[in-house]
Amino acid sequence: MRGEVGIELNPQIVENIGRAFAEWLPKAGPIAVGHDMRPDSAELSQAFILGASSQGRDIWDIGQITSEMVYFAAGNFSLAGGAVITASHNVGNDNGIKFCADEAKAVGLESGLADIRNLVAKNDFRPKTQGKVIEKDITEYWISHVLSFVDIKKLKPLKIAVDAGNGMAGKIFPYLEKHLPFQVTEMYFELDGTFPNHEANPMKPETLKDIIAAVKDKKLDAGIAFDADGDRAILVDEQGGIVNGPLTSAILVEYFMRKFPGASIVYDVRNSQSVPELIARLGGEPVLCRAGHTPIKEMMRKNDAAFGAEASGHFYFKENWYADSGLIAALISLYILSVSGGTLSKLRNKYQKYEMIPEMNYHVKDKQGVINKLKKIFENEIQEEVDGITVRFKNGSWFNVRPSNTESLLRLNIEAKTKEDLNQLTAKVIKIIGQS
Repeated sequence: MRGEVGIELNPQIVENIGRAFAEWLPKAGPIAVGHDMRPDSAELSQAFILGASSQGRDIWDIGQITSEMVYFAAGNFSLAGGAVITASHNVGNDNGIKFCADEAKAVGLESGLADIRNLVAKNDFRPKTQGKVIEKDITEYWISHVLSFVDIKKLKPLKIAVDAGNGMAGKIFPYLEKHLPFQVTEMYFELDGTFPNHEANPMKPETLKDIIAAVKDKKLDAGIAFDADGDRAILVDEQGGIVNGPLTSAILVEYFMRKFPGASIVYDVRNSQSVPELIARLGGEPVLCRAGHTPIKEMMRKNDAAFGAEASGHFYFKENWYADSGLIAALISLYILSVSGGTLSKLRNKYQKYEMIPEMNYHVKDKQGVINKLKKIFENEIQEEVDGITVRFKNGSWFNVRPSNTESLLRLNIEAKTKEDLNQLTAKVIKIIGQS
């Protein structure tokens, strides 16, 4: 959940959200609560703690953390759940809360969030014995867990740049850095929720200009850019090429297919066709899923999947309670680079099978009406309705149009075998959306 501070979110509202979350959680026991570096996050975190503890829950106040660490806290320490005050990569005066239940289970609209909202609206909380609030530092436990995903003895002394975007990776990455044989150029590690240098959203190519320049100027082996709350990481190769979400998906798919032969791998509707093709070629079971944190986690649990990959740069790990982590994804990617004996651009080229557009967003009044129009126009092509509409063509091209859950937006993703096919299909679909 996200909202504008002072209008949609204030301490009283967040206190009641804390009460509602404590009431709703199915499992008894403590709750972990953390926050990011935004100017009002600490105050909102204390309001949430006050509300949850007033409903009888003991609280682990785990302080300033990356979002992934609250999932780790809930899973590793067998807590009832967790919450982190963050608006992820949103800029401006936004803030929000990410939740999880026991074992880091997702809490989405269909899996608890609507119930929590209704409890807040009802505002009829029964007084209970005040819970205890205990300050806990889980950072070293988290770093040990992250390191368990690779054989650090096989890491080579790489030279890398890390852009924390003034977000939470600036606090947490140094704890990992001291265990690695890397020479690290630190960029924007100062915590600053006003984001003075650039928006902390590495999915936008324009936010990667500084790290690309640093990698090329200093002749580094790679760069890593994190988003504001640290749960996404995008790589840049030694030539300044962006290793985007779909490419990283493919790199990590091969790693986990080698580690778990025959395993199921979950991927979202926006991801490259190269991902399910690679899974199948390596003897695994590709599982298509709606985009989003909650459906990916739930689909992974249902299929006991070893790994989950979203085109947005969120990567999920069975050995991490099916939760996502930017730090784990980054470390495994650097490990793969180390043992490959080559360059990151060579790895990127190995998995670059298709041409894709960056996700595009369109404001429309009637989202379903546009989707219905696309279904009619392309009725003779293969169609899937897992998430919005995906249309597949005989030449290997495809597009997906899916509605935003929270805004009057349609999100467009397109992939093709050639740049020419990509440009033609993109122009055609954009024209249809624009005429709607």
